[in-house]
Amino acid sequence: MPFPIEALLFLFLLATAVVIARLRDLFAAAMLTGIFSLLSAGLFTLMDAVDVAFTEAAVGAGIATVLMLGTLALTAKHENQQPTRIMPFVVVVLTGAALIYGTLDMPPYGSPGTGPEPAAGNAVIHHWVAPDYIKGAEEEFGLPNIVTAVLASYRGYDTFGETAVIFTAAVGVMLLLVRGRKREDEGQAPEDSP
Repeated sequence: MPFPIEALLFLFLLATAVVIARLRDLFAAAMLTGIFSLLSAGLFTLMDAVDVAFTEAAVGAGIATVLMLGTLALTAKHENQQPTRIMPFVVVVLTGAALIYGTLDMPPYGSPGTGPEPAAGNAVIHHWVAPDYIKGAEEEFGLPNIVTAVLASYRGYDTFGETAVIFTAAVGVMLLLVRGRKREDEGQAPEDSP
């Protein structure tokens, strides 16, 4: 049996996350988070979530990396060493265990479902949500592309909120960059500022 590519990408994601957590060089960490986002986008594509993969590639690997690099231009290049605290690790382990426990009664990954009868392997989404969206995309909006209908109408406020968050982050980084540039013009290095 061949090794599934999804498992290989997931192992790469785990390895990248561990390396990012251990790094003290912030530039390398910022670049590795971009690689992490690209690996996530590849995993989403393999899971047939191309719209999520596109968003992850554009936001996670694209604009987030640019914003982090812009912020690094105004801060120190290395993380200060801090004492190891055990409580964050405990919280992460407990949260991960709760999430895994919550997925135990889910249908198997990729499970098809066509009817409302609770047959083994039928995913809940296929009972009424997906058929309603498929029917509504044509009847309510007249759009042939179901993904466009869902993103533009059913998830319109969510998409608008995501866009507003990215815009706010970009404006914040631009203001920081302008502030740092003014200090450089006045002869004061950004690192010397309070």
